[in-house]
Amino acid sequence: MLRYQENNELHMDFHGTTNATLEYIADKYGVEALEMILRRTGSRVYKSIHDKLAAGDASELIEHLNWFFNREKGRYNLSVSPEKIVFEVLECPAIRHLRKLGMEPSEHVCLQTRCVNEGMCENTMWRASLEIIGEGHCIQSFKKEL
Repeated sequence: MLRYQENNELHMDFHGTTNATLEYIADKYGVEALEMILRRTGSRVYKSIHDKLAAGDASELIEHLNWFFNREKGRYNLSVSPEKIVFEVLECPAIRHLRKLGMEPSEHVCLQTRCVNEGMCENTMWRASLEIIGEGHCIQSFKKEL
């Protein structure tokens, strides 16, 4: 079972808090510090995903992506092969909700995605990459290096 599966009431406003936190850390401590924090989040907060990736098992990462995007009604396409996972976000639920709140998405929203994904893959056989297509539209790839 997915360790990070939350079944309680969903409060999308946490995206506003996260957005403000990204801005605060980058402004107060710099973008390098923000990147370090986000990578550590990937490897330490999402430790069970990281540990499974280190063992060559991407099942929890796949479950994580499906669970949260379905829960937040995000639009996406997911393709999985033994060597590569491609997660195309067609409509980011965080950006959608920030716009609904009348907030400008932080310039660091996509940095957050990239660095957390890199942290989950750190010291594993998997490598994460992020291609930004447009606002709320990106392609997150996880490639297994043999």
